[in-house]
Amino acid sequence: MKLNNYLVLANLISIAAIVSVLFVFYSYMLLSSQQLLMLSIAAIAAGCVSAGLHFFVMRPVVSAVLRIGTATAEFASGALRTRVPVVGPVELKVLAEQFNLMGTKLEESFRQVKASEKSRRELVANLAHDLRTPLASVQSYVEALEDGIVEDEETFRRYLATIRSESLRLGTLIQDLFELSILDAEERSQEAVSALLDDVLIELLPRFAKLLEDKALDLQVKLPEQFLRCQMVPQQVQRIIQNLLENAIRHSPRNGIIGIEVDDVAKGFVRVSVTDQGKGVPEQAKEQIFERFYRLDPSRSRSEGGSGLGLAIAKSLVLQQGGEIGVISRPGSGSCFWFTLPKGD
Repeated sequence: MKLNNYLVLANLISIAAIVSVLFVFYSYMLLSSQQLLMLSIAAIAAGCVSAGLHFFVMRPVVSAVLRIGTATAEFASGALRTRVPVVGPVELKVLAEQFNLMGTKLEESFRQVKASEKSRRELVANLAHDLRTPLASVQSYVEALEDGIVEDEETFRRYLATIRSESLRLGTLIQDLFELSILDAEERSQEAVSALLDDVLIELLPRFAKLLEDKALDLQVKLPEQFLRCQMVPQQVQRIIQNLLENAIRHSPRNGIIGIEVDDVAKGFVRVSVTDQGKGVPEQAKEQIFERFYRLDPSRSRSEGGSGLGLAIAKSLVLQQGGEIGVISRPGSGSCFWFTLPKGD
């Protein structure tokens, strides 16, 4: 039964009760016949007026309830953009606002789920590609050696070197994935651990001597006069700078210059930046470049792209410690990758 019908029925019952009471009074000679008639007419008239007022007053309430009911049905069918106008009495306005807020949150949650599902599919596809490529290469070279196709010593050694390099590449990818999974599972460490940036660089930079020499790159390091400490385990600071430096070497032209600079910035943070003279990063890629498996090179070539996980690992490490990471770049003008970390004691 509709709400209006309930109200009309309630009014009829009230009128009937009043008239019944009047008849009882009349039967006990408390009222005259004329008084009974007049009071009955008055009761019926008042009941009709009351029913009309109820019907008029309840129309916006009924309309608002119907709108919310229709919107709910549309929600159930998947139309998450459905909203209801905030009109009517205060209580119904609050209900409409809460309904619209629920719709906004559901729509946002659904958008996040879709984005997460898309990222998961892309992650699996990229992972399958990056695992399949070195495995297929190793398999083909091993089969060639097993079949005795290679006879001369030089080609044999070249095949073995390729198998070794592809195995190392595969091992590096697996290690990066393992490290990312650990970073995702760990919470930010609350231990008071600090790293002296001068010592970090002194221990790290000699590892890149061969790579720098192969491309004839000039590495320039600029440190402040006073020693700076950052709040992070030294090995993790090395990992961040290592990933940024590997990225800079990979994208730098031959005979180029790579710079590393350490600064003392405001609000209790230190800043480390790594600059190169590479092709630069397009504006639309500055956020995506820190995502897993993202590469600027669409061809995914080995010379221009690594595993696509180095910058993602660096970002995870920095964010876990409450710092920031980013890139300043223009196409054709090189890039400056930077990150900040809280100062250590």
